[in-house]
Amino acid sequence: MAYSIILHIAGEMPIMGEVEDLPKPTDTLVIVSNPRLRDGKDIHYLEHNVVKVMWPVDKITLIEILESEEEEHLIGFVRE
Repeated sequence: MAYSIILHIAGEMPIMGEVEDLPKPTDTLVIVSNPRLRDGKDIHYLEHNVVKVMWPVDKITLIEILESEEEEHLIGFVRE
């Protein structure tokens, strides 16, 4: 199952993408597919045809995990 994430890299704009698995404590790299800025634009320092990027974990300050649309529909408020 792929996870949609937002990577916060030191000194850079946040980057959105997908990862196959969440990083483990022993991982040294995070492999992101379809990297893009949060507004969907290309990242200026990557070539236009790049589909995967490997970032070293020591450059990442925060990883946000976004809920999928399936999970969003599973949990909801019930009003009585």
